[in-house]
Amino acid sequence: MDGEAKQDSARRRPFGQLTLVAIVVAVALPAWLIWSMFAFSPRLPLLGSATPEQLIEGEKLYATHCASCHGVNLEGEADWRTRKASGRLPAPPHDASGHTWHHPDDVLFEITKNGLKPPAAPEGYQSDMPAYAGTLSNAQIWTTLAFIASRWPERERQHQARITAQQRAAR
Repeated sequence: MDGEAKQDSARRRPFGQLTLVAIVVAVALPAWLIWSMFAFSPRLPLLGSATPEQLIEGEKLYATHCASCHGVNLEGEADWRTRKASGRLPAPPHDASGHTWHHPDDVLFEITKNGLKPPAAPEGYQSDMPAYAGTLSNAQIWTTLAFIASRWPERERQHQARITAQQRAAR
C-alpha cells in the first residue's frame, strides 16, 4: 500500500467505527427504553395504602381527567366491549364490572402515564387512551389510581393486591 492509500484508509477508519457505534446505539437504545419502562418504573406504594386525603385528591383528579371517558361512577362507555366505527374499543369501566382490577399497580400506572401502547399493548393496537405523563405527576397518577381502587369491592381489591405483590416479588 502506498503512502496515499494508507492515509486514505486511516481517514476512513474513524467513520467506520463511528457508524458501528451509531448502529449499536440505534438498536440497543430503543430496546433498553422499552425494557426500562417496566423495570425502572417508580416504586410507588400499593394503591390500597392511600390516606383519606389522597383519596379525596384522587377523586378530584379522576373527575377532571378521567370521568369524561370512563364515567362519573367509573361505569365506562356504553357497550365498552363492542368496537366503535373507528375500530377502537370504548373506554372500559373502572368499577368491578370492568377489568382494571385484573392488572397489577405497576401496569395500571404505566398505561395511565404512557397511554395504551406497546409494551403495555400489542404492536399496532390503537386506543383513545391518552398518555398523562405531560399532564399529571407520578404522584397524581398514583393518587388517581388509588381512588379508582378504593371503589372496588373487597374481593376485587384483594385479588388486585395479590397480583401486584406477585408481580413485584418476581422482579
